[in-house]
Amino acid sequence: MNWKDKIEEFEVVDVRKSKKVFLQGFLNKAKALEVGQGICVVQIFEPKPLYKSMEKMGYEHFCEKISAKEYRTYFYKKNNDSHDEIHEMPLKPTALLNYKNIDDDLISVGVDFWQLIWDKEESAIDLRIKLMLSLSNAIGAGRYRQASRELIKTYSLGTKVAELDELFALFVWNQGFGNFSSEIMPSAPFKIYQLIKNKEKEGLGREEVVKELLEKFGENNPDVKN
Repeated sequence: MNWKDKIEEFEVVDVRKSKKVFLQGFLNKAKALEVGQGICVVQIFEPKPLYKSMEKMGYEHFCEKISAKEYRTYFYKKNNDSHDEIHEMPLKPTALLNYKNIDDDLISVGVDFWQLIWDKEESAIDLRIKLMLSLSNAIGAGRYRQASRELIKTYSLGTKVAELDELFALFVWNQGFGNFSSEIMPSAPFKIYQLIKNKEKEGLGREEVVKELLEKFGENNPDVKN
């Protein structure tokens, strides 16, 4: 039997009116399911940012557009070939959800644009490097909240301390000693960079460092949250 023939049995999670970030709760539900089970999320747009995370947990999916304001996406757990957490990029793009408070069509445009930039098939630029470029642009524009998120993400994907050293030296070169000292040094990105360096010197592995970064600079931190 094709799994799509039994989608009526799937638990349905309707998040169209949710004012809370539902993503982590949904992923936790998905992790708890057994092979052969499924789950359905109902949203006002196609939840493309979910797809890669679910694929990494062994899920297949298909999406039905019921109406202009209802998409039903069904996920079926085909296997348990989950990847290590360290390879699952943290700090998902939950800010996209805020666009539904402005216009239903706008959030769909935003999701498609996000996918073009961050989930492009056969991207010419490695995701880790793309995040470093985005981090640099954010620092240059004084968007330290965005820079903090990009820094945690690129480090989680394997960026080395030596690379971060050279990157922050470039910030001094481009911004000047005065601006770097007064603006960048007190900022959250610099604190994150220093924490990474110090924890690695203490002998912590990347996964442990990322866990501590998320505890101190995760979604509940106003310098990092969406």
